[in-house]
Amino acid sequence: MRKTLWGISLLFLMASGQLIAQDSLPTDVRTDTLSRLPPVNPAELDDYGKQVYDKVVGLDNPGPIYGPAAFSVHMPLVADGMDLINQYLRYESIIGRANIETAILVAAREFDQQYEWAAHEPLALGEGVPQSIIDVIKYDRTTAGLPAESSLIIRYGRELLREHRLSSETWAEAVSLFEQQGALEISAIMADYAMAAIILTAIDQHIPADRPARMPIE
Repeated sequence: MRKTLWGISLLFLMASGQLIAQDSLPTDVRTDTLSRLPPVNPAELDDYGKQVYDKVVGLDNPGPIYGPAAFSVHMPLVADGMDLINQYLRYESIIGRANIETAILVAAREFDQQYEWAAHEPLALGEGVPQSIIDVIKYDRTTAGLPAESSLIIRYGRELLREHRLSSETWAEAVSLFEQQGALEISAIMADYAMAAIILTAIDQHIPADRPARMPIE
C-alpha cells in the first residue's frame, strides 16, 4: 500500500466519522477538522483535484482528516508537489529512516509544533531512535555524549532554524558523515517539515482528544 503525504499516521483518521468535541477550542477552530479549515469535499473538485485528493487522502476515505494531508488538498497543485517531495524525503532519503525521524523532530521542536511532534515521536521510536535522543530534542538538552550522527543532526537543525546560519564546521561534519547529498537532504527534510509546521500553526491545528500532547511548551 502506498504511503500517503507525511505518512498515514499523520492523518489521524476517525473510522467512525464522528466529530471530536473539545472544551477549549478557540471560536475559529472547527470541531470536525480541529483547525480553522473546513474539510475538502472531493466531489466539488475538478478532475485534477480529485486525482490529487485520491493520491494524498483517498476518495474512499470517510474522514475527518487532520494535519498536512487535510490542508494540502485545499491547494491541489501544491499538494501534488508536496507529496512528491515528501515521499522521497520521508521514506527514501539516503540518511536513513532513524535519522530522517530525528531531523523531523528537530524541525517540529524548533517551531514548537505540537501536532507534528505528537505524530513523529512514536514514529521515531518505531524507527529505533532511543527515547534518550528524543528527550535531548524535546527538552533542549546538550548533545554531548550522543552518537555522532544524532548529535550532528540536532546541532545542524538548531543552528539553521534557531540561529539562521550554519557554521563551516557543522557543514563539514555533515558532509563527512553523510556526504554532500546527505547534508543537503538533512536541510531538505527539515525544510519540508518546517513548511508543514508553519501551515499547521497558521491554521491552528489541534491534536485529537485521544492523542497526548508530548512536547513541553512554555
